[in-house]
Amino acid sequence: MLRHFIHAALLISLSFSSYADVIQFKESPNTEHVVVKGDTLWDISAKFLKDPWLWPAVWNGNAYIKNPHLIYPGDVIRICLVEGEQRLCVNGADSDDGKWQPRMRLSDFEQEAIAMIPLSDIRPFLMYPLVLTEEQLANSPYIVHLEGQRLIAEKGTKLYARSIKNNYYENYISFRPGNTYTDPETEEILGHEAIYLGTNKLLIAGDPATLKIIESVSEVKKGDRVMPRILEEEVEDFFPFAPKKPLHAQIISVFKDHQTISQYDVVVLNKGLDDDFKKGHILSVLKVGQVIHDPYAEDKDEQVKLPDEMIGTVMVFRSFKRVSYALVMSATNTISLLDKVQTPE
Repeated sequence: MLRHFIHAALLISLSFSSYADVIQFKESPNTEHVVVKGDTLWDISAKFLKDPWLWPAVWNGNAYIKNPHLIYPGDVIRICLVEGEQRLCVNGADSDDGKWQPRMRLSDFEQEAIAMIPLSDIRPFLMYPLVLTEEQLANSPYIVHLEGQRLIAEKGTKLYARSIKNNYYENYISFRPGNTYTDPETEEILGHEAIYLGTNKLLIAGDPATLKIIESVSEVKKGDRVMPRILEEEVEDFFPFAPKKPLHAQIISVFKDHQTISQYDVVVLNKGLDDDFKKGHILSVLKVGQVIHDPYAEDKDEQVKLPDEMIGTVMVFRSFKRVSYALVMSATNTISLLDKVQTPE
């Protein structure tokens, strides 16, 4: 994990040099912050910077700290001056000329560095659930029978699924079709949610094929689907960055029981890989301005649209063909379904 994180941090740090002239510290930033377990680099940066994702451009690397992007509980973050410019420094001490300077710290390497974002909030979504195209859903084998005439199946039960005719894949996931994602303007189907139920081992290929449940997170029923389990490398080096071109989308779903959306909720956007939405993209959330009647206008029927208002920030952490999952990083007002997201200005 740390190797991936370090690599991403160093690359992104270099890429942010072009943003240096737009970095803005808050008008009244915190003077220092003592890192505690549970902190994230995003939260810490938000105490000092107007745009937290731009923190690498003002992070002060120095010879005393092997890698300044790794921060541990107990470290102290402050604003310091480096060649007359404000920077963020870690574990400093006052120098003879009265300026705060970085210094060496002794780290407990048994301790895990804090993450850029709260990984625990998105880890369940990194592998499952999935979003399938209509073709993928239509072509996925379905479960036609359960061992022993059962109505539901759990770990250890055999399943019989139609049309798995070869042994190319050893493991299959079972899933149940969930939400159908549609574009709010065109009503075009963008994808189908696949709710993960468990993992199965293929015993005998055929029509029907025989599988055995080896992992179960929910009960399996007749009619549920299976698809090959293609393992992806676990990604834990998410690093926010602004898209290089204008991107626009809308929030079309949220993974929670109610529709009020707040910080660290996972939302679904109506744009994906086909629209260049990539892992790590930072997007501003806009509340669309209301259209109101102007009773004072010369035309008594005149309608006026109020300006759109920026109310939060999301980060794309997983993209499918035509939709993306994003994590709400900040919210200054209530975020709702159909709110806009776009490249930060």
